Amino acid sequence: MRIVFMGTPVFAARSLERLYADGHDIAGVFTQPDRAGNRGMRVNFSPVKETALAHNTPVHQPATLKDGAAAELLRKIDCELIAVVAYGKLLTKEILDIPPLGAVNIHGSLLPKYRGAAPIQWAVMRGEKETGITSMYMAEEMDAGDMILAAKVRIGDDETAGQLHDRLSILGADVLSDTVKAISEGTVARIPQDHSKATYAPMLKNEICPIDWNETAHDIVNKVRGLNPKPAATMEYEGETIKVYAAEPGELKSSTLKPGQIVSRGNHGIEVSCAGGTVRIVELQAPGSKKMAAADFLRGRRIK
Repeated sequence: MRIVFMGTPVFAARSLERLYADGHDIAGVFTQPDRAGNRGMRVNFSPVKETALAHNTPVHQPATLKDGAAAELLRKIDCELIAVVAYGKLLTKEILDIPPLGAVNIHGSLLPKYRGAAPIQWAVMRGEKETGITSMYMAEEMDAGDMILAAKVRIGDDETAGQLHDRLSILGADVLSDTVKAISEGTVARIPQDHSKATYAPMLKNEICPIDWNETAHDIVNKVRGLNPKPAATMEYEGETIKVYAAEPGELKSSTLKPGQIVSRGNHGIEVSCAGGTVRIVELQAPGSKKMAAADFLRGRRIK
């Protein structure tokens, strides 16, 4: 099948590689514009761009899809299908109407739950026990199109969003492969979403990173898991903002200390009072330092 692929990060690159492996004609790849590297020393290509260049596929990086230029380019490419995976731009109705077989999207949740930019992270933060991948026909409203295929996975009790992301990126490639096959064979189904059951997973902003010690240990641990590796949960410690990468419920089921007060520090990590008990910080990163066990962080620091 002649396909235009749209995507940007590693999650999308794995799906693009699968389309190549399946023997499809990738007529063009759209990805986000190049970004300046650290301190502007070098330009970073997106993983999707690097994958496309490795296969000698034309790459297009429009700053906008709203001015008509991208639509005109797509008409010239003359593809049968558009496949979108974590592109980062909304497709206009003009673009959606161009390919005769439509535009499909791979989304990292079991729709209609967790529509939006960060479905994997929010599923972990909210303590979900399962999630998955859904393929759908794209509509003007974000993540609201008719569903095609879905595949479920269980979320591990200690699994981080980063670990789940890596598993779902592989599953997403499988689901996209099966979706394109069903479309090409004419066996594809369209399943309308129940919009009344939709929930949302908005883009992650730094404002959500600070740990709220008024929450329970269970909720705090889920937040730490869901924000690992990026942008990472944070806490204040001796005047510094520390990134927290791993936490677990503490031994105390109740505490007379105010939420956020240090209960103990040592080889077990840093135990902090929270609603209904304590939470133990076991892995962190101080400013200008590397990620390390909390016990290692405490060694050599004067405990006040």
